[in-house]
Amino acid sequence: MRQLSFLILGILIPLGIFAQKSPHGEKLLIDCTVCHTTSDWKVNSLTSTFDHSKTAFSLSGQHQQIDCKMCHLSLNFQNEKGQNDCASCHLDVHQNTLGNNCAMCHTSKSWIIADVKEIHFNSRFPLIGAHANADCFDCHLSDNLLQFKPLGVECFDCHKTNYLATTAPNHQAAGYSTDCSDCHTMQTFSWSSGDAEHGFFPLIEGHAIADCYLCHAVGSFQTLSPNCESCHLPDYNSTLNPPHASLNLSVNCLECHTTLPGWTPASFDVHNDFYVLEGAHAHISAECESCHASGYANTPNTCYGCHSDDYTNANDPVHLSSNFPTDCTECHTQNAWQPSTFSHIATFPLTNGHLVADCFACHIQGNYETTSPDCESCHLPDYNSTLNPPHASLSFPVDCMQCHTTMPGWTPASFDIHNDFYVLEGAHALIATECASCHTSGYINTTNTCYGCHADEYNTTNDPNHLLANFPTDCTSCHSQNAWNPSTFDHDSQYFPIYSGDHQGEWNSCTDCHTVNSNYAVFSCIDCHEHNKTDMDDEHSSVGGYIYNSINCYTCHPNGKKE
Repeated sequence: MRQLSFLILGILIPLGIFAQKSPHGEKLLIDCTVCHTTSDWKVNSLTSTFDHSKTAFSLSGQHQQIDCKMCHLSLNFQNEKGQNDCASCHLDVHQNTLGNNCAMCHTSKSWIIADVKEIHFNSRFPLIGAHANADCFDCHLSDNLLQFKPLGVECFDCHKTNYLATTAPNHQAAGYSTDCSDCHTMQTFSWSSGDAEHGFFPLIEGHAIADCYLCHAVGSFQTLSPNCESCHLPDYNSTLNPPHASLNLSVNCLECHTTLPGWTPASFDVHNDFYVLEGAHAHISAECESCHASGYANTPNTCYGCHSDDYTNANDPVHLSSNFPTDCTECHTQNAWQPSTFSHIATFPLTNGHLVADCFACHIQGNYETTSPDCESCHLPDYNSTLNPPHASLSFPVDCMQCHTTMPGWTPASFDIHNDFYVLEGAHALIATECASCHTSGYINTTNTCYGCHADEYNTTNDPNHLLANFPTDCTSCHSQNAWNPSTFDHDSQYFPIYSGDHQGEWNSCTDCHTVNSNYAVFSCIDCHEHNKTDMDDEHSSVGGYIYNSINCYTCHPNGKKE
């Protein structure tokens, strides 16, 4: 019977039957099963099957966890509150300073504000720096309530108390700007003067101080000068090394000093106006008394003015008696006395064998003024004593440079003028410095012909036998100066085949054919036993233009063949 009743209700209610008796009002004509089940009429947010997203107020976040009666107190679902905004259910604790839209700062998940920094981003006062972690209560607290009435955005609006309470320095008495950002930044939580914006006078190194009164006595912040002398004139007047005041050095400390504590190192850049400090002088640039031992006013700016003792006592070489110039820079640099940079090039270049460190080796007894640059002034004894070759007897020039370089030992000797007597080339060039090879009996009557030196080679040669063949004694006819072999003389290919063909082995000496010893252009073909005129006339009876002489023979038989 009970089941039948539920069945009837499930059919009739959608049809509007009993609608006038619905506890939810006359207009809520929906299927009961949307919110209720057949097992229980009770409804809560966890079991209700009603889809609230299709209404004017979607349930999300914490709204999904509440009972229907929390909002629908009389269970009349006709929007009995009259509106769907937050304030219709939630009391405005901000005293109407933000309006009725709680969603400006809150979500339905929680009353806790998710990101105050983001909310504030587009406001008149973005939360940055030290303000980025500020809590709403830090600024918006009034009568113990968070009220968001328009607040001032100037530093002084919130930090007036800090400004008035500050005594180091006393901001109010000194007339400091009420714009805190003139000296402080929003990046830290500290008001320390170390964070002060002091761009008009950088607080660095020796000026990196936290006590403003060290410079701003009695809180005088408006009239204090940034010039060095405004603070450091007593230091300037009391300094004696050097005495700044008496030397009228600049009162602008930065011309010589940095802001490092202790005034050192001092650069004194204007020293170059008096004397350029470089090299060894640069190393003692901070040791002023090294040069200014007798004061600063009349300190000499010449080398000799400081180094006269060094000049007078120098012995290698002796500067004083040699009348060396007193301008040290002519021989030395400011780096050191040694090595001396004296340029010998202008008078006599010191190269190779002349590269000596002992000046007295040439400048005897320190005689620098009259020492001659000519070779014989030092080397005449070598010239006179030389026997290979004997320079003096051959009247060689006394200018050693014509044959020698400055290499030690006089070798190699180039003797460039040898070509005036005999050209040294090929194998002769290789022994150009072995003078005795050719000049074994002296230099005066040395022959300049090949045979004069090579007679032994000529006489002992067997292939071919030059002597028996009466070869010319001018070796260059067949040989070059490079070597004996290969000989450039090739009788078979250049003239007439005698080492091959019909004439091979048919002759004994060159004079068999070359009848004139002094002229090998003259030859004979008809003096051989095989070439008697009678036999040759018979053999050539049918040859037109035949003449019995050597020239005609060679004309017809240039290769020595009989046909």
